[in-house]
Amino acid sequence: MTIRTATIDDLNAITSVEAKCFPPAEAATLDEFKDRLTHYANHFWLMFDDDKLIAFVDGFCTNQPDLTDEMYAKADMHQENGIWQMIFGVNTLPEYRNQGFAGELIKQAISDAKSQGRKGLVLTCKDKLIHYYSKFGFVNEGISESVHGNVTWYQMRLSL
Repeated sequence: MTIRTATIDDLNAITSVEAKCFPPAEAATLDEFKDRLTHYANHFWLMFDDDKLIAFVDGFCTNQPDLTDEMYAKADMHQENGIWQMIFGVNTLPEYRNQGFAGELIKQAISDAKSQGRKGLVLTCKDKLIHYYSKFGFVNEGISESVHGNVTWYQMRLSL
């Protein structure tokens, strides 16, 4: 398995994996990913099995401490020197799940955020994943203001 950051050439593969991981109301679109890759491709961590994209983590940097729904749609809000690394998505193809691949990508995102001098990482997740993210040091801050996809989200923060 190989981990690297993204380029615009990864657009179709990223969009395809996202569509297999999230329901349509929650999945980012091809146009949204194109915008994200234009603004912060270096904040996409991709994992490949040979040349097949099997998992990825993405999100931008900001000085805002909380993850908001607006951030998903407005890639131009990215601040390369922002103190918080937001995580918008953790995606693994169904046939590759439960093998630790997402965890390796999360650890890479944490390591990169630390080496870049960030204050920490912030994500939102459904209640069934709170325990999973806690294993990496993320702390549950309670129900998020996010209404993305009409789902209840919990904000989690890892301070570095």
